Amino acid sequence: MSEDSFSKKLMTAAAMLLFRSHRKPGVKGWELKYRLGKNYMKVIDALNSHLKRLGLEVKTVFEEEKDFDKARFYVTLSHPMLLSDLVTAGWSIDEVAVLAVALSILASRGGKAPMKEVLEILQTKLPRWKAESYLERAIRRGYIEKTDEDVLLMGWRAKVEIDQRELLKSMLELQPENRQEPGEKTRPEKQDQEF
Repeated sequence: MSEDSFSKKLMTAAAMLLFRSHRKPGVKGWELKYRLGKNYMKVIDALNSHLKRLGLEVKTVFEEEKDFDKARFYVTLSHPMLLSDLVTAGWSIDEVAVLAVALSILASRGGKAPMKEVLEILQTKLPRWKAESYLERAIRRGYIEKTDEDVLLMGWRAKVEIDQRELLKSMLELQPENRQEPGEKTRPEKQDQEF
């Protein structure tokens, strides 16, 4: 394959992955194979090396078996966003917290849970209207899917952009807040003392 031909295939792959042409972002492997040829994974690897310089990467999500032709390819950030980046992008701290808690619940329950149960957990920290509002936003953004039976599922975006193991690990490492009731005296913690 000539260098000029490979460059054209590289540009075609970039256009297919970066510009949305379906309801869902990303491109199926068979579409890439059809447009780029049977060695499309070499083109994707080359594109990935170019994107890494920009802080982006091509991610592959296998929806069924580990078959690249049936997988979906996405372009995402190559590193996790900082909280300050999320706020700059228009997310509130509460919204990020709701998303993290909801996705943790879903991940811990095999990828799905009744919306009622998720809302009950969220209502321990937020008013119901706020929890519902943030969940609806997460659904619109593709992080969570909602079935007709009001069951929440992991959305395509959560599968692509969020490391679920890392999320669960972070949530498990959180320490509960020691809240003190108004007027309650603080008790010194017991310490081992030698007499």
